[in-house]
Amino acid sequence: MKIKVTKENCTGCKLCQQICTIEHYGVVNPKMAAIRVTGEFPEPGVFTPKLCVQCGACARACPFDAIERRDDKVYVINPETCTNCGVCVEACPFDVMFTHPDAPTPIKCDMCLKCTEVCNTGALTVEE
Repeated sequence: MKIKVTKENCTGCKLCQQICTIEHYGVVNPKMAAIRVTGEFPEPGVFTPKLCVQCGACARACPFDAIERRDDKVYVINPETCTNCGVCVEACPFDVMFTHPDAPTPIKCDMCLKCTEVCNTGALTVEE
């Protein structure tokens, strides 16, 4: 299972970012969202949602083996072993992992699928 992104359907509302931070941190702070919605300016109204594709580059780069692959093939950060060193962020080939001063570990999508539940345009859907 993965999240399918249909960028043509994205309106830039950023509800996905809001639900992501509510689900994971209990706050509305889009700067901490594991999904990014970027505007493709100068064209007005063109937005691109970006999130982790679960390639595993971060796990291979982690010097502390703090990123583990679950049975559903999703890579998650273990907060007990993560030192927040940022090596995984540098290794991410899609530039979707990042650190935030209010987060105890780097931020990456864990496929909770909450974003697909609030996306009412079809830009984010679940794909088997």
